[in-house]
Amino acid sequence: MSFSLIFIRFQLLVAIASVLFHLPTSLSMSLSTWPSAEHHYGWNYSVFSAKIRRESIETTKEMFDFGYENYMQYAYPMDELDPIHCTGRGPDVANPSNININDVLGDYSLTLIDSLDSLVILGNLTEFKRAVHLISAISFDKDSTVQVFEATIRVLGGLLSAHLLITECPHLVDFAPGEYDDELLHRAHDLANRLLPAFENTATGIPFPRVNLRHGVPLDTVNETCLAGAGSLLVEFGLLSRLLNDPVYEGVARRAVRALWRRRDPKTGLLGNVINVQTGEWVGLMSGIGAGLDSFFEYLLKSYILFGEEEDIYLFKEAYSSIHQYMRKGRSQCTSGSGQPPLYVNVHMSTGEIINNWIDSLQAAFAAVQTLFGDVDEAICSHAWFYSIWQKYGVLPERFNWHLKQPDVAFYPLRPELAESTYFLYQATKNPFYLHVGREMLMNLNNITRVRCGYATVHDVDDKSLEDRMESFFLSETCKYLFLLFDTEHYINKNLEKFIFTTQGHLIPLLPKWRRKPHFKITENQTVEADHPLDLPLTTSIDMCQRVNASFGLPMQPRYLEEIDSFVGLARPATT
Repeated sequence: MSFSLIFIRFQLLVAIASVLFHLPTSLSMSLSTWPSAEHHYGWNYSVFSAKIRRESIETTKEMFDFGYENYMQYAYPMDELDPIHCTGRGPDVANPSNININDVLGDYSLTLIDSLDSLVILGNLTEFKRAVHLISAISFDKDSTVQVFEATIRVLGGLLSAHLLITECPHLVDFAPGEYDDELLHRAHDLANRLLPAFENTATGIPFPRVNLRHGVPLDTVNETCLAGAGSLLVEFGLLSRLLNDPVYEGVARRAVRALWRRRDPKTGLLGNVINVQTGEWVGLMSGIGAGLDSFFEYLLKSYILFGEEEDIYLFKEAYSSIHQYMRKGRSQCTSGSGQPPLYVNVHMSTGEIINNWIDSLQAAFAAVQTLFGDVDEAICSHAWFYSIWQKYGVLPERFNWHLKQPDVAFYPLRPELAESTYFLYQATKNPFYLHVGREMLMNLNNITRVRCGYATVHDVDDKSLEDRMESFFLSETCKYLFLLFDTEHYINKNLEKFIFTTQGHLIPLLPKWRRKPHFKITENQTVEADHPLDLPLTTSIDMCQRVNASFGLPMQPRYLEEIDSFVGLARPATT
């Protein structure tokens, strides 16, 4: 008897039982998400064997080890590995205007710092201890001009995460008493002090985008910054304030968030993507949830989870409501009904009208934010779009034109956002579908991007040509999320309610003491507008209580998944 015939008979039995015994309709409804033989999303997506899961764990660990060991052998103490030529990469000193490189690389062993908590999660405690001792000797007294946002999430966040794992989670690390004397916290403190000049001498309190680690804000700096860059510093700066009992760091980060929020459009409630830090005028009028905007919303939610500030969750809910009202297009429900599948598009901040026809790869992380917020059904659709695009090309193009069904920007720099949302959706639903998504990502990364000394950026997703760069987030996020996806028995997964991940994937323990803070009294520069708490109503406009899909079958009906495939131009072989 065929598997599909068995399933049909099972469906009939359930239907009969529902009538005879008045069973809840949720069971029969959830059965509609079970695959059948005529769909691409067949039974293979509904089960994931223990053997394949163990193999996936080992493959992911080997992938991380291969990238990390090659970085340490060929690139350290430089910032990044060039995996094709097996050499290191640091700041582009000869071309200071090369911000694609210089915003990120500060001559401070970036990949090693960014990978610290990955070493713990993947169980290499001996190397973690060695890395901590190496980093303890790093100096940030560098003539390097870096982006405040990148230095914060990659370096400051990496240092704070590792420090907290040592001091608050000793069972996860292998440090003897007295073996660690807050060296990483001292490094984080020094770095943050070198970033603080970015918040000075702006009329709005919104920070300059870049700072020289030795000399402060460059004289020729630009006055324009993006929403995410200026408004996504609260988690790391807030943690540092609590660890040092010094309110300055959280104070400047929170003042920037408030300054940005006060400049949202009064009609739509939307924020733009680029703002002048001196005038407070928006110079980029696109509103969306992708690059340059994404982590602003993410950190409103995560700051509330960490610190318990009611202001943060209010802002997130208000922003999420505006996002739903103006950016979300398509049918009203993700996993039911008729019409085009829901998609979040880029719009004009003042009118809510569609401003372009592309989505970008950083938007793939929004499904993780939605899952964390509890809007799981919406997250399922958000994720499905990017998984369909991944299937079409084998990796994820930086920008995809949903109207033309082709990339607008065709490179893939090993980004983690799809792996991140896949991991969180699996944690929320336990649906084996997401294990299969992760397995496909793992195989494609090894088959397409692996080279002699690591993993390389895909230059063009169409012809799979490669570039000689392995960004630090490949080890700090992509490998980490895939490993945790498959290692279902990992301590972190068994205790996920005790941790939160930063926007760079750094693990932070959730502790009651984070919700106790020193009195915040910021010394204001006379040219900076006064910072006051926002005047908030007692209630907010959105209440989330979404159902979580069944942990069997598929996250949505196969026809909805195939509908999204069709919308991205993913051709399937005809079924027989």
